[in-house]
Amino acid sequence: MKRIVLFASGSGSNVENIVHYFQDNSEVTIAAVFTNKSDAKVLDRCKILKISALHFNRTSFYDTDCLLDILKGMKPDLIVLAGFLWKIPEKLVQSFPNKIVNIHPALLPKYGGKGMYGMNVHNAVKANNELETGITIHFVNENYDEGAIIRQEKTQIAPEDSADDIAKKIHELEYKHFPKVIDQILHG
Repeated sequence: MKRIVLFASGSGSNVENIVHYFQDNSEVTIAAVFTNKSDAKVLDRCKILKISALHFNRTSFYDTDCLLDILKGMKPDLIVLAGFLWKIPEKLVQSFPNKIVNIHPALLPKYGGKGMYGMNVHNAVKANNELETGITIHFVNENYDEGAIIRQEKTQIAPEDSADDIAKKIHELEYKHFPKVIDQILHG
């Protein structure tokens, strides 16, 4: 049985999509969802989906080994960042080498780095009149958005597309490709 632990900071739409993708797969289980926000909508989704969820604070993530110890005890085959906004501490990266995967809403190395997430990315893509954008699924290292790229998927941008239109196109790519890539990594 392959075990996935998901991290999220927001609504959890990618979490829900991943859970649904694997729900009938007897070889994969979603062990838990972790969030850094006590009011994150992903917690409500977890209740509905009957998935264990845990809220943690900055101290347990960065200053102690509390969360690290919990993760080690869970023995995940893969840790998936599905809309998680904090930088992953070095001790976590070192404890789970090539087992932490992130999805970024742009074609890295463009529009990556601290503060580049969600609408910040889509607004920047629009402001720079890009003709295409996409998603990047990558391994996590000690730096924001600099880990080895696993896969990129592109979409075209029409001149009349707003940042919201771009966001919709990116979400479609995320929902279509992220679970499949996770599955490929697990069974690589």
